[in-house]
Amino acid sequence: MEQIKDQQTMLQEALNFGKPYVRYGKPAGYIPELAKIDPNRLGVALCNLDGTMVTAGEVDTYFTMQSISKVMSLILAIAQNGYEYVFTKVGMEPTGDAFNSMVRLDQLTDNKPFNPMINAGAIAVASCIRGANLAERQQACVEFARTLTGNPEVDIDFSVFASEKATGYRNRAMINLMKSNGIIDGEPEEHLDLYFSICSISCTCKDLAYFGAVLANNGVDPRSGKELIPLRVVKLARSLMVTCGMYDYSGEFAATVGMPSKSGVGGGILSAPIGKCGIGVYGPALDVKGNSVGGLKILEYLANEMQLHMF
Repeated sequence: MEQIKDQQTMLQEALNFGKPYVRYGKPAGYIPELAKIDPNRLGVALCNLDGTMVTAGEVDTYFTMQSISKVMSLILAIAQNGYEYVFTKVGMEPTGDAFNSMVRLDQLTDNKPFNPMINAGAIAVASCIRGANLAERQQACVEFARTLTGNPEVDIDFSVFASEKATGYRNRAMINLMKSNGIIDGEPEEHLDLYFSICSISCTCKDLAYFGAVLANNGVDPRSGKELIPLRVVKLARSLMVTCGMYDYSGEFAATVGMPSKSGVGGGILSAPIGKCGIGVYGPALDVKGNSVGGLKILEYLANEMQLHMF
């Protein structure tokens, strides 16, 4: 119990450290449903590799995964299609560009998006997820999210889905360009609806922490001991999280915080310090790059105090 007590103290201290920075950010205004969220919310959860959970702040509030779901959809696409096929559609290189940039899509000889952690790459990955129709494909993603988070209540927030679908002009331009370049098979609109659905999967801090613990535990479920993700795929996912997971802040984050992490414009950040624990943070006030302002400070504090920096 002493370890739990120490972790509880550190999480509360990390939350207190992050709170003053919330004033410097604001919710994602370009998605109307996200723009309505109270920017002062902040929470952090830590899941140990034995499944025990420690929390501080707003950890039961549901929010949409947004780009955090790109880690999940990549793993599912590989499980359904195999590693080699998926990477005929997308690369593995960081870009240094904003997550929603499309400037490089028409500049390469193979026309593949650079990596699965940017919007274009995640759309290409979503096009690989199989099912007889959109509803079946959506259900496959939801069931996989429930498995990885350990929460059977995880589901798509269809109000956010509708908001993204109504305003997703840039993503629509990306998929049509990729279709013209031969990257996308089938009908672009259904693939795009699936991508918006995946981004709109709703979860809590605790769910992200549990998912992080699965990744930190080499793909093994902390509670059941069952392998949920093959080790080769876990290594790939963690590597891409380090190099591309924090948008165009990934390099600096790797240097200063040093944990495989993936952020989303819903305000969440998933972290998986290898062999140690999983961490989920939530703070909808974002910086200009799309990362949670308070969440970044929480992770910076925990990396220093708990010696979680992988390097």
